Amino acid sequence: MTNLVSVRHNFETAHRLPHLPGKCTSLHGHSWWAEVTVAAPHLSRGDLVVEFGALKKEFRAWVDEHLDHGAMLGAQDALVPVLRAHGSKVYEVGGWPTVEATAELLAHVASDILSGLPRTLGAYISRVHVTETHVNSATWEQPDPAGAAS
Repeated sequence: MTNLVSVRHNFETAHRLPHLPGKCTSLHGHSWWAEVTVAAPHLSRGDLVVEFGALKKEFRAWVDEHLDHGAMLGAQDALVPVLRAHGSKVYEVGGWPTVEATAELLAHVASDILSGLPRTLGAYISRVHVTETHVNSATWEQPDPAGAAS
């Protein structure tokens, strides 16, 4: 048996994908949604997987500080120095800020946050689902790192 809990957050962020053909080469924005799922093979003594309030607070704070009302760009994007020179908020990703890469980024952020929170033994980030439009989304998933949940 596996117990799952999820938190969601939305944010407004611009990005561009100049390495791909099509209209996404232009800087444009989305109303993104991120859903983070924490899995655990059992509940803690306090009957929880993770303390919701702390997870929501820290995940939302990271997203709001780094992504919300800013631009998410590849580190090699020529717009990075230009936007920064004009006082714009820019978050650089290692590759390109595709929805798939954003899901993976947020999975790593959520995992770092989870490691410092009250949680049941064995709790881990199992899934991050990111929606950039009503019709485009990506999901990052990780199987139980300890093997099959019992």
